[in-house]
Amino acid sequence: MATTTTPAVARGARTSLTGSTAGNPRRRGRRVDPVFYLFLLPTLVLFSLAITLPAVMGVFYSFTNSIGFGEFDLVGVTNYLAMATDPAILGSYGFTMGFALVTVVAVNVVALLLAIGLTSQIKAKTALRAVFVIPMVISGIIIAFVFQFLFSNSLPALGASLGIPGLQDSILANADTAWIGIVVVTAWQAIPSTLLIYIAGLLAIPGEVYEASSLDGASGWKQLRSIRLPLVAGYVVINTIIGFKNFLNSYDIIVGLTNGGPGTSTRSIAMTIFTGFTGGDYAYQMANATIFFVIAVAIAFVQLRITRGKAAV
Repeated sequence: MATTTTPAVARGARTSLTGSTAGNPRRRGRRVDPVFYLFLLPTLVLFSLAITLPAVMGVFYSFTNSIGFGEFDLVGVTNYLAMATDPAILGSYGFTMGFALVTVVAVNVVALLLAIGLTSQIKAKTALRAVFVIPMVISGIIIAFVFQFLFSNSLPALGASLGIPGLQDSILANADTAWIGIVVVTAWQAIPSTLLIYIAGLLAIPGEVYEASSLDGASGWKQLRSIRLPLVAGYVVINTIIGFKNFLNSYDIIVGLTNGGPGTSTRSIAMTIFTGFTGGDYAYQMANATIFFVIAVAIAFVQLRITRGKAAV
């Protein structure tokens, strides 16, 4: 004889099943095994000791007159007020911002053009991609020393032999042109990573889009203008923000090429901070580092917000 379940019993069974922890995947997923916290603890401790604690101490010292050792007194916001009228600080911010803007434009334009070429139907494009990413794996200081020799010796010798006055002097020795050499070398090293992102973006475009446009009679130039460029616009934004943030931290290439010279014309913010640590301006440069940190965090938040939006699209 078949048995039947009354609606009330069925509803009670469903209620007890969904109300229990074993039958609710969401509630069961909230339980975290304590062993995971055990694995996380060493990382948190090391991060706190190596990053968080020094950062907090640096912010504290920025409100003092410390020279890096010995006794010190609290001076409030004196260091921050002095920065607002310091020509060396303002000059380093002006150079770094201008250098970052020019370099990020040059890097993105060249990398996008190379990516378009390396994703087209050309021979040995795989080998060419490998060649173009080589600068990315070379140390920045080594690249700087190599180009410093080229700018100071090879190019002037070539200019003298060809009778070109503009090449007979090193561009690094002139305060008006030294920044050009820094932009060239920095872009030379930064283009490969930007290139890889653009290649990934171009390869992600479905082939059906090109086939449909070809059936509609679209030429290669029209496909580039109406398909490729609009569909990689998100990658352009991401590369621009990431590149600008990275170029603000430029240090090793500038040290290897000009060491901040001639004079202080090519001294970046990072160079100003590091040189101040050993020049008796410890607390003053800590204030500078704090302001620089706030700017970097603001750019990081903008980057995160934009990249989240592009990922959602």
